[in-house]
Amino acid sequence: MNLLRVLATVSGMTMVSRVTGLVRENLMARIFGASVATDAFFVAFRIPNLLRRLFAEGAFSQAFVPILGEFKAQRPSEETRALIDHVATVLTWSLVAVTVIGIIGTPAVVWLLAGGLKSDRCGVVSATGTADDGFDLAVLLTRIMFPYIALIGLVAGASAILNTWRRFAVPAFTPVLLNLSFIGCSLFVAPHVDPPVLALAIAVVVGGIAQLAFQVPALMRVGMLPRIRFDIRGALANPGVRRVLRQMVPATFAVSIAQISLIINTNIASRLACGSVSWITYADRLMEFPTALLGVALGTVLLPSLSVANAEGKHDEVSGLLDWGMRLSFLLALPASLGLWLLAEPLTATLFHYGKFTALDVTATQHAVTAYGVGLIGLILVKILAPGFYARQDIRTPVKIGIVVLVGTQLMNLLFVPMFAHAGLALAIGLGACFNAAMLFTGLRMRGVYRPKAGWPAFGLRLLFALVVLGGFLYWSEAQFQWIAMRAEPARRIGALAAIVAGGGALYFVALFVIGMRPRHFRRGL
Repeated sequence: MNLLRVLATVSGMTMVSRVTGLVRENLMARIFGASVATDAFFVAFRIPNLLRRLFAEGAFSQAFVPILGEFKAQRPSEETRALIDHVATVLTWSLVAVTVIGIIGTPAVVWLLAGGLKSDRCGVVSATGTADDGFDLAVLLTRIMFPYIALIGLVAGASAILNTWRRFAVPAFTPVLLNLSFIGCSLFVAPHVDPPVLALAIAVVVGGIAQLAFQVPALMRVGMLPRIRFDIRGALANPGVRRVLRQMVPATFAVSIAQISLIINTNIASRLACGSVSWITYADRLMEFPTALLGVALGTVLLPSLSVANAEGKHDEVSGLLDWGMRLSFLLALPASLGLWLLAEPLTATLFHYGKFTALDVTATQHAVTAYGVGLIGLILVKILAPGFYARQDIRTPVKIGIVVLVGTQLMNLLFVPMFAHAGLALAIGLGACFNAAMLFTGLRMRGVYRPKAGWPAFGLRLLFALVVLGGFLYWSEAQFQWIAMRAEPARRIGALAAIVAGGGALYFVALFVIGMRPRHFRRGL
């Protein structure tokens, strides 16, 4: 298997997802702007997403994929199939229970996540003429969307199976369906509901159903469609399930640390200027574009491969995979980080500055984008380095590191939020991710899991040369246009940004080629 080709496939599908995601965000900014209503929606949407990352995609995948990879490599297919059936049974009924409890306890959850919405800092007036502080709206939206946690949790389980069988394309494409649901509901449902933001909550549930349905045929093709039963006690008696659950305890703590930081940051943002939650969320979408294309895609490809290599005792293979992932990360993440930093205003204005999204919203979102750009390399490297521990079924070390990062991030919030308001939250997250990556790297080196291959100094000098060339081009090009003033000329603004991005990308890779870097340096088989 050519891992570079696999990565290109996953990144290509992820690109489709992120492009449709940007179309989604553009429509949302145009139709809904950045207001207390969008603050309420983004808060509400973070709650099922938070639980999804906590119980499903995050802790579940980290615990399940290495053990499933071990079963696939070393056990008979009947035992592997039984493990999948029992894990799916436990996962399904656990998600149903969490959903029911969540719907009942929604007001307390919303208050914990964003108590600042329950204030008179800004208000939204409904069609009936009554003012709403945003808190009640967030509660309503959350209750509508809570079933998404069960749906997307099952999607995460299906993705874990397909990725282990190296069917990466279907899971990578699946998020496109949620984006299409958002787009459809924004255009055709929003005009018919009050308040219009309810359409976005409906889109989440419809998108969750579509994503789950889309993965079923792929599971059937590999012969691993889970058979969900009512016998939870019997499923819990399976030794493989008990191993997954034992691994999930530290994995849940590991994921919880990041989510606790998210809860704290959202609560802080809800107490800042009206629209702060929305500004950070729009900036987060831009940051997630390179993070998903590289970090998530590489992590998705690496974890099953690392798990199998570790199970088979191929320690050189594990080290080589990590080295390959890190080199690709630096090659592609550093120019993306430079682009976010220098093109924050053009990106924000071109993508969002329409309809109800004002010039003030552009400036506020731009500041958060710039702050995220500082720490993008750390956010991506964490996705590469953490699987080095998960593949060894060592989740406790990332937990310990995560606790240190959580404390450090909140200390940085105390410093940066008074200075930079909502952008200070983004800056603290980015720098915290850099510290996280540095400690993960140190841990892998100390354990002998990762041994850098020769050529890193020369590789670094070549990158530095290309980045200086790219930075000079982007800095000069960005200053040639008045991006906010071009609101009435969207085609010209889009064309200018596209030309700068394409020209910068071409110049970067030409500079690398001139100084001796070739595509063959990044090919890797498995």
